[in-house]
Amino acid sequence: MTDFTPWTLFVDVGIISVLLLVGKLMRVKIKLIQKLFIPPSLLAGFMGLALGPHGFGVIPLSTQTGVYAGILIAFIFGALPLTSQKAKGDGATIGSMWAYSQAGMLLQWAFGGLLGLLVLNRIWPLNPAFGITMPSGFCGGHGTAAAIGQAFGQFGYDEILTLAMTAATFGIVASVILGLVIIKWGTKKNYTSFLANYDDLPQELRTGLLPNEKSESMGESTCSSISIDSLTFNLVIVCTIALGGYCISKAVSYFMPGFELPVFSCAFVIGILAKRIFDKTKVSKYICPQTVGHISGTFTDLLVVFGIASIKISVVVEYIIPLLILLISGLIVTLIYVLVMARKLMKECWFEKAIFTWGWFMGTMAMGIALLRVVDPKMQSRCLDSYALAYLFIAPVEISLITFAPVAFLNGYGLLFAGICLVAGLAVLMTASLKGWFIKKQRS
Repeated sequence: MTDFTPWTLFVDVGIISVLLLVGKLMRVKIKLIQKLFIPPSLLAGFMGLALGPHGFGVIPLSTQTGVYAGILIAFIFGALPLTSQKAKGDGATIGSMWAYSQAGMLLQWAFGGLLGLLVLNRIWPLNPAFGITMPSGFCGGHGTAAAIGQAFGQFGYDEILTLAMTAATFGIVASVILGLVIIKWGTKKNYTSFLANYDDLPQELRTGLLPNEKSESMGESTCSSISIDSLTFNLVIVCTIALGGYCISKAVSYFMPGFELPVFSCAFVIGILAKRIFDKTKVSKYICPQTVGHISGTFTDLLVVFGIASIKISVVVEYIIPLLILLISGLIVTLIYVLVMARKLMKECWFEKAIFTWGWFMGTMAMGIALLRVVDPKMQSRCLDSYALAYLFIAPVEISLITFAPVAFLNGYGLLFAGICLVAGLAVLMTASLKGWFIKKQRS
C-alpha cells in the first residue's frame, strides 16, 4: 500500500469524476436506467465498488474512500442551515407534516434497534448496534451512514461503516424502483392529484437533461468577480463552518478524553449560529441559498459515490442473511407506515406527500424530491413548503439520534435508546391525535 499524498486525493477525485460522467452518459442513453430513474451517482458508486480496491482492483482508487465520506458529511451538514428559506403554510398542515415525518423517523430507529437486539442478536453473534445500521442508512442516507460508521470505527468496529453504507445503497435503489411502482399504482387508483398517466412523464425527467427552454439558474451572483467569485464566496463560507465544527469536536475530545462529538453535528451547530449572525449583520443577503444548495448537492453526489465504493464486499457476504432480514423487514414496515399514516394525517395531496417521504425515509432528500417531481412536476402540492417548516423541529431530533446512538450502543444502553425512540414516536402520534390532526373521515 502506497503512502497517502495530496496526489492520491487528486487521483481519487479524478477517477470518481470520470465515473460520474460515465454514469450520467448511461442515464442519458440507456432506456432501462431511464425507466428506473437510477441517479448517476449510484451508477458511479457501483462502478467504483466493482472496479476499485474492494472489487476487482482494476482502477487505482485508494482505500480512503470511506474516510472521504466521513469528511464530506461535515460540509453537507454545515451547509444545511444556510439553505433554509422562508416557507408558508398553515399550522395544521405543518403540524401534520411534522408529526407524520418525526414519528416515522423515530419508529424506524426504534424498529431497527429492537429487531437487532431482541431478535437478530439472539440468533447470530452480531454487534449490538447491528440493527441501527438500517435506519442510519435508510432515513439518513449515505451521509448518516458515514457519520455512524465513523463513530464506531474510532473504537475498532469498522464493519458498521460497510453495513450502514450497504443499507443506504439498498435504500436508494428500493426508494427509486418501488417508488415508481407505487406511483404507477397510485395513478391507476386515481390517488394522484396532478399526474393522470405515468407514461405522460416528460423526457427531461427520464434523461435528467433539461432542454434550453426549461433550463434553470443555479443561483444569484452577490459578489463582484473583481474581488471574489460568488461561487468561491459561498464555498468558503461552507468550508469555514465545517472547519469550525472540526475544531469544536477536537476541543471537546481534548477537555473530555474518551468523548468525541461527531464533526458533522458540531458543523451543523456552527452553521445555525453562523446563520443567526449573518441574519443579524445583514450578511445573509450576500449568501445565496440556492448556490449553497448546489454546493451541498455536489458534496452529496461525491459522498454517495465514495460511500458505495467504500463498501467491503467480504463484510456484506459475512452478514448477508441477518442483513437481508433487517433491510427487507425495515422496507416493509416503512412502506406500510408511509401508505397508511399519510392518508391518516394529510388532508390534501396525501399521495404526493407520501411518495416524497417514501423517497426520504428510504433514500435521501434528493430522492424524495425526485419522486415528488414525477407526481407533482409544478410543485402544486406545496409539500416542500410544509416540510421546510416542519424540518426546523425535526432536524434537532435527527442530529440527536445520529449523535447519541453510537454513544448509547457503545456503552451498553442500546435497548434503552431504542425504547426511548419507540415511546417518543408514539408520543408524537398521540400529540397529533390530541391536536386533531388525524383525519376522522376519509374523503372518497
